[in-house]
Amino acid sequence: MVEVTLWGALAAAAEGNSKVEVEAKDIRELFKRLSERFPGLEPLMDRGIAVAIDGNIYRDTWSKQLPAGAEIYLLPRLAGG
Repeated sequence: MVEVTLWGALAAAAEGNSKVEVEAKDIRELFKRLSERFPGLEPLMDRGIAVAIDGNIYRDTWSKQLPAGAEIYLLPRLAGG
């Protein structure tokens, strides 16, 4: 079980929950479990989410293991130009 902080619009899409506990071993499983639990997150995930684990940002490394006790944040990806 890992505790995940949902940042910004992600918290609103997760029924107002800014922190959730999820049973997941890697980022891919984390996304799957979150979309099952909070279907409103799926469109945001499709647009792109950055995952910060203990201060390191992972954008496309979905097999990255989630260490027990890690500080995990999910952030909507920012687009700019």
